[in-house]
Amino acid sequence: MDCFEEPVIGRRFCADPLAGNDEPMPPRTATLIGLTAILMWSLLAVLTVATGKIPAFQLAAMTFAVGALTGFLTWIGRPNAVRAVRQPPLAWIVGVGGLFGYHALYFLALRFAPPAEAGLLNYLWPLLIVLFSSLLPGERLAPHHIIGAVLGLAGTVLLFAGNSGGGFAPGQVPGLIAAFVAAFVWAAYSVMSRKLKSIPTDAVAGFCLATAVLAAIVHGTIEVTVWPDSAAQWLAILALGIGPVGAAFYAWDIGMKRGDIRVLGAASYATPLLSTAFLMMAGFAKPSVSIAVAAVLIAGGGLIAAKDMLRKKSS
Repeated sequence: MDCFEEPVIGRRFCADPLAGNDEPMPPRTATLIGLTAILMWSLLAVLTVATGKIPAFQLAAMTFAVGALTGFLTWIGRPNAVRAVRQPPLAWIVGVGGLFGYHALYFLALRFAPPAEAGLLNYLWPLLIVLFSSLLPGERLAPHHIIGAVLGLAGTVLLFAGNSGGGFAPGQVPGLIAAFVAAFVWAAYSVMSRKLKSIPTDAVAGFCLATAVLAAIVHGTIEVTVWPDSAAQWLAILALGIGPVGAAFYAWDIGMKRGDIRVLGAASYATPLLSTAFLMMAGFAKPSVSIAVAAVLIAGGGLIAAKDMLRKKSS
């Protein structure tokens, strides 16, 4: 196994031939790739709005199918990539359980609970990733990681509080519980990806396909099919499948397995902020003081958490 010292973080990295990588990837590069997932996920809300009134699980089935196809297309010219789907049951349980389980719980939360409160509980997952990372072999949770995550959480609370409309109505508790559990599911999936770093990222295409099939089954059971009625809606579905529900999961897998998991966890708080910014640009949200303050807290927390990655190599 070839090893070398990563010049920015100062962490030793080893190429793992079992992971399907012929060349080692520096942790800093993997972290930057993981950050692109956060950027793509920030487009999820505005693209979802653009799809119209398609039922949630139908939309999940369609977009995850596109996401799986996006992954399969990268196999062209790599005949051995098909072996990536031959993984032990644990890898499939973690992969499909994380992708389908999280989205099923989140859809349930949005169905029964107010979006702002559900979103706030759901966005506990970045903090949980930072905390869970301390359980991984060779990982150390430093004070600045915790400070950065807490600042990000504070900014997210402020962001959602500024958009919250009021108290709870009867019947909303199940949705709030679902949002809370969803946060743990996604954090566990992300951290377990690090534990299963020998599983190649190509396998995520198989996980996406299985998720699409499960979502289609649930859709056929509880929803009425509604097809897009315009070219713009079809394009939005295609964009969702290629980006936030496709390439983002592959980028996140690389970041979780080979990057700085604590930096990625803290930086994930930028997702709701960037999402709000894109909604404002599209005319679906209005600027406010709370958004500006939240931006400072989230950006500051991310910079603090990423101190190790940003620090230059000392002379």
